[in-house]
Amino acid sequence: MHLLILSEAFPPETKSCSTLFFELAESLVKRGHEVSVITRMPRYNVADGVDCKKILKKEIISGVKVYRLSIPPLLRNVPIVRGFEHFLLAFIFFYGGLRIKDFDAVLIYSPPLTLGISGYLLGLIRKKKLISNIQDLYPKTVIDLGLLKNKFLIKVSKWMELFVYRKSDFITVHSEGNKDYVVNNGAKTESVYVVHNWVDIDLIRPGEKKNEFSEKYKLTDKFVVSFAGVMGFAQGLEVVIYAAEILKDKNNIRFVLVGDGVKKSWLEKETKRLNLKNLVFIPTQKREIYPDILHSSDICLVTLKKDLATPVVPGKLLSIMAAGRPVIASLPLAGDAPKIVEKNICGLCVEPDSPKELAKAVLKLYNDHNLLEKMGRNGRIAAEKFFSRKSCVDEYENIMKGIKVLS
Repeated sequence: MHLLILSEAFPPETKSCSTLFFELAESLVKRGHEVSVITRMPRYNVADGVDCKKILKKEIISGVKVYRLSIPPLLRNVPIVRGFEHFLLAFIFFYGGLRIKDFDAVLIYSPPLTLGISGYLLGLIRKKKLISNIQDLYPKTVIDLGLLKNKFLIKVSKWMELFVYRKSDFITVHSEGNKDYVVNNGAKTESVYVVHNWVDIDLIRPGEKKNEFSEKYKLTDKFVVSFAGVMGFAQGLEVVIYAAEILKDKNNIRFVLVGDGVKKSWLEKETKRLNLKNLVFIPTQKREIYPDILHSSDICLVTLKKDLATPVVPGKLLSIMAAGRPVIASLPLAGDAPKIVEKNICGLCVEPDSPKELAKAVLKLYNDHNLLEKMGRNGRIAAEKFFSRKSCVDEYENIMKGIKVLS
């Protein structure tokens, strides 16, 4: 079966969506399927040292055919411009998809939700099925965060959401909470499948704190509290800055933020304003370095703003668990991610946007080495049992088999 994937990001970008869909595509190719990917030329969240000018517009990676299209550079930190970019992306991806012949189904990654329209039109023209993987719930997420306030644009966005949910032949979501939301907002129950985001438990395993990354950044003798990923509006990383301020007298504790994003510049300026010596910023690293970042850490952070009411399960949570490191989750407690942490006893959950609570949780694990290690072990056990790459790819292959039967 030939699957056409539309994804905003793909390696060498290091966003969770690029890793997730690369691993899915790679696994499907190994199982005998053909996979083509339409994506954009990488520009953001690219690992330090990668020369984007040398990246090919068309290449084969691990058997996956990758087609990269050029997108004009826009001011992504301006929400309305970011929204325009999503529509532009959808148009360009639709045009690019028309050049791919003889695919059997289209799989899109949302956000951006606009790719659902691209996928629908490509499926309509070629008479193929559309699978929509809904990760973050738009437009609810940007409405909750206060980034989308215009009533007309909200109405248009909700219409688009309803359109994509109703026109998708299959919808995959990563949690039961997301399934409930999608069904309540227009999707047919029988078309929605819960397929957990996965982690490659062979790639990410428990490892030694002393490694090339920790030595390079002088972290081997520190108690490291890390965040690695996109530094955007939703992550609410201000809480980490102010928690670091509370703990600035604890000389052995080092907060480490690895990555890039629209909020990074502000975070750096605020750190400088507060004259914090216990917090360091490190550029985005290559995918193969990511396990070492986790191994260098004593605690790993997952953060989301309190206004984000959608039941998100950040992909980095599963990677942290697979690495055998305890997590501190600073995010809305009614969501699905805290349920995973609490059920598997693999970390602590605290109220979002609360520096005091975050600092208190850091100190709790800092002062209790046995609890720290126990939670790390529990996370690894749960990752192996419930969130392996193989079991989740099996679910996608079952959907594809269903499409073949219907064709």
